[in-house]
Amino acid sequence: MAPGQRLVEEELAGMLGVTRASLRAALFDLAAEGLVERVPNRGARVRAITLDEAVAITECRMALEGLCAAKAAERVTEPDATRLRQLGEEMERSVADGELLKYSALNHELHRLVREISGQAVAASLLERLNGQLVRHQFQLSLRPGRPQASLPEHLAIIAAVAGRRPAEAEEATRRHLRSVISALLDQQQAQSHEAQSRKAQSQEEAR
Repeated sequence: MAPGQRLVEEELAGMLGVTRASLRAALFDLAAEGLVERVPNRGARVRAITLDEAVAITECRMALEGLCAAKAAERVTEPDATRLRQLGEEMERSVADGELLKYSALNHELHRLVREISGQAVAASLLERLNGQLVRHQFQLSLRPGRPQASLPEHLAIIAAVAGRRPAEAEEATRRHLRSVISALLDQQQAQSHEAQSRKAQSQEEAR
């Protein structure tokens, strides 16, 4: 659902085949997680995450995912390492074939697998909530020209460090990757600002 979209309880209850009471309870839970906002006298809607919030969330992810990567490197088994390397190969193929949606899905799977291997349940739970708020920004980044080619080596570095049982290197590789995500978010904001200014200038020119 799009950011800002109204969430009409009666429509959603019918669509999902649930009672309005259970749907209302779910909306309260989603509001507590920052995914839904309740507007007085207007009901609920999908909460839009601003770019500033996306950057702040990614800064928090940097600490938590760095911790998970270090823990994963300490706990990784040979089957885990094999799965990580297979994921890396699949990511390389998806970038080479230009399959951006597949690459995005593999990206999420890699981060999920590192969290799972880490055994750090508290950090993993916090990250699940943070990542839920970033879906729109993450999706936009994955489709930006050149972004997969830039992030692929970063992901491969994380895989190599975790699979190689090098905790400090795994944490630094993860932090480096997320610093790159922040830079990409800020670049995206700048590009959108330039585009908006160009449209405004064009409209003013046409109005003359």
